[in-house]
Amino acid sequence: MKIGACTSVNQAKAAAEAGFDYIEENVQNFLVPEAPDDLFAPFHLAAQNASLPVIAANCFLPASIKCTGPEVDLDRIVRYAGTAFRRAREVGMRFIVFGSGGARQIPEGFDSSEARKQFVDELRRIAPLAEKHDITLVIEPLGRKECNFITTLVEGASIIQESNHPHVRLLADFYHMAQNEEDPNEIAIYGQWIHHVHVAEKNGRLAPGSGGEDFGPQLRALKKADYRGSISYECSWKQFPDQAASGMKDFREQVRQAGLS
Repeated sequence: MKIGACTSVNQAKAAAEAGFDYIEENVQNFLVPEAPDDLFAPFHLAAQNASLPVIAANCFLPASIKCTGPEVDLDRIVRYAGTAFRRAREVGMRFIVFGSGGARQIPEGFDSSEARKQFVDELRRIAPLAEKHDITLVIEPLGRKECNFITTLVEGASIIQESNHPHVRLLADFYHMAQNEEDPNEIAIYGQWIHHVHVAEKNGRLAPGSGGEDFGPQLRALKKADYRGSISYECSWKQFPDQAASGMKDFREQVRQAGLS
């Protein structure tokens, strides 16, 4: 089981020393999809020279690029996605995480069924671009305090089934699930759609091991779903990498006890 850190590629050496296997970067800050290629070049070089591979990136859309509501600019989303996926392939990424609560939030008074249709239409437009560059776009259900659209695995799976493309899949975020009081067994139920995982402790969104949280139920559900993907720490760092290194042994032991290899 590969375990990664959601952090800057500049932290790759420290992350490797802490026991991580890869880096998960930030689409907006690292792939800079609306900037010209010469401004992306230093980030590309940093990934090439990093101590760990950069296999994923999160924070797909900024809040200024709406994907629901009256301000949607589909052509801009398609241009943005095409550049993001191309650059992701160039640095060896496999996943782009589509959380983006600010972009996804359904405006007050806007019809939710229309917002869903907008979102599915957008996925159908950009999924072939992801496929072209061998990138899987993973939809991240978010906490209800962060977003009002796609907050559970069942909602995410429904969207994925409707969009109907093999390069659009689901992310399970243990922290958001805990905040929403979502049953860990949902992971096994919708496991066929899950292609990536985020983890953080419920209290304070700290790194696993910081507060001794037991992730056994979630990890056993992944095992039941025959999950063979990766897990990224997406948490609040106070003293990276010391904080991560101190809890890594405990989390890897939880992974081992769940039967995940």
